[in-house]
Amino acid sequence: MSTVNNADMARTEPKLGGANAWLVWVIATTFVVFLFSIQTGYAIVNSSMQASTGVTVAQVGIIAATYTWVFAFCQFYGGAILDQLGARRVLPISVALVTAGTFLFANASGFGMLLLSQTVLAIGSCTGFVGAGYVGGKWFGMAKFGVMFGLVQVVAAATSSFSQNLIGMALDVVDWRALFNYVGFFGIGLTAIAFLFVRDPEPVHPEAKSFGAFFVSVTKALLSVAKNVQVLIASAYGAATFGAMLALGVIWAPKIVMAHGIEAGTAYLATSMLWIGLAVGSAIVPSWSERNHSRKLPNMIGTAVQLASLAALLYIPNLGGIACIALLFIFGFANASHMLAFSGAADVVPVEKIGTSAAVANGSMFIFGGILMGMPGARFGEAAEMGLEGIGASQFAMLPITVVLVAALVLTVVMKETHPAKNKGAKE
Repeated sequence: MSTVNNADMARTEPKLGGANAWLVWVIATTFVVFLFSIQTGYAIVNSSMQASTGVTVAQVGIIAATYTWVFAFCQFYGGAILDQLGARRVLPISVALVTAGTFLFANASGFGMLLLSQTVLAIGSCTGFVGAGYVGGKWFGMAKFGVMFGLVQVVAAATSSFSQNLIGMALDVVDWRALFNYVGFFGIGLTAIAFLFVRDPEPVHPEAKSFGAFFVSVTKALLSVAKNVQVLIASAYGAATFGAMLALGVIWAPKIVMAHGIEAGTAYLATSMLWIGLAVGSAIVPSWSERNHSRKLPNMIGTAVQLASLAALLYIPNLGGIACIALLFIFGFANASHMLAFSGAADVVPVEKIGTSAAVANGSMFIFGGILMGMPGARFGEAAEMGLEGIGASQFAMLPITVVLVAALVLTVVMKETHPAKNKGAKE
């Protein structure tokens, strides 16, 4: 009888790591690259899209906002759905939805179809980044969750640093519709691969049978994670630091650099260093956190370095191009500490809720990042009315980002050390 029980245990125990784990992780991470490229591409082609579809400038903004808010809402449920259904049931369908949204976008004839395309894209994308993190935790074990999530960010950040240039080069050869149709064909191939090869290391059995019961179950899981104080602190920290990164990397860093009298080309190169720095940092900071059995210390040091580099960029006058490039690389590298928000949230929840915890953290980052990106714009307008210009205007406009980073530093002081090696029994 003992022999039979041991054999049963051997058969049911999930096998972590190995070729299958890497295959599933590569597929999930390729999905992240796929959807990031589509998101990046929209920013580049929206002028061409406007001209060929006849939408107004205001409608272009509504289309972008539709994606943002649908994604933000679905993001919170995406992780909980992964926990309930597993990667095998969720990720292939997500890839298929993003592929369908890409074709809808490429062949849109007007405002309504463009709105539909962004809605479908957002629903499919909500399990992309979180799903890749989920796969890392499930297939490589929770001890490597932070490291594997960091590697996903390495790929995502590296993609962000050069995808705009690649898309711009492609648009010199084909029009935007043809380009996105080609991207859609890639999505068809990725969808087929995902359906064939994405698996969970052990079967995931949904708790609920009907749709209504399933929705209630997912909502309960989401609320149970969201009420955990340490999850909220980790999410707030991630939202503050990554929100600052988005505000600088997507919109405001070139303007700050050019305020030092530096030409636009160098300013854009310097801005790309934010993403390259984040890619390098994401390969190092999570591993350092695991080796030193600490979330709190890397968070504290990373935030302090971000504050120092931003202060130098804003308050040291007449910086040269090399100095700006170096400071933005340092900021991006230190910003990799925001990846520990995912680790810190996962540290304090059961393993079956790591997808939910990642979704709470990532959703918070996305929503607050959107808010923070808009704040400096109004303040630049106020600065002009006050007669401020050049670096003085940038100092005034960037005050909200500076304050948010100070608040993040305070959070690193009050947050508990959640690393499992130093915090036994912390999970709810």
